[in-house]
Amino acid sequence: MAETVMRHQIADYLDVSATSTPEWALMGVGFNTLDENPNAQVDSKTYVNEKSQTSHIKSYQVQFPFDTDLISSEDAITALYEIGRDQKTGADAELEYVRVELFSPVTGEGVTNTFRARKFKVAVAVTGNTGAGGEVMKVAGTL
Repeated sequence: MAETVMRHQIADYLDVSATSTPEWALMGVGFNTLDENPNAQVDSKTYVNEKSQTSHIKSYQVQFPFDTDLISSEDAITALYEIGRDQKTGADAELEYVRVELFSPVTGEGVTNTFRARKFKVAVAVTGNTGAGGEVMKVAGTL
């Protein structure tokens, strides 16, 4: 029987440390969306002996669009907000990001509570720190 994966079975963490020792903050409370768009880059050609194009994937430009409520006690949200507020650029706007698949445990002798994960170095592009009168402030953008 096929098992459907629910969004809460993917955990996202952002390194919010300003030092070389990582400090992983869960991207959970306050995050309304945090998606993954692989954005495959396709190279297509029509060779002289073909009527139709031949395509192959040459690379990926992965993006992680996010939308959060601004909750000052949430370290991951605060780090994203500050990058946009302070208009940081270059290395100052780059963070390490880990996406853990809680539905995909790693098995083996003596292995417990271990799951498949992927680590990315991301540029944080904040597109808005917004909020109307009487509403919660929002932070939105793309990793």
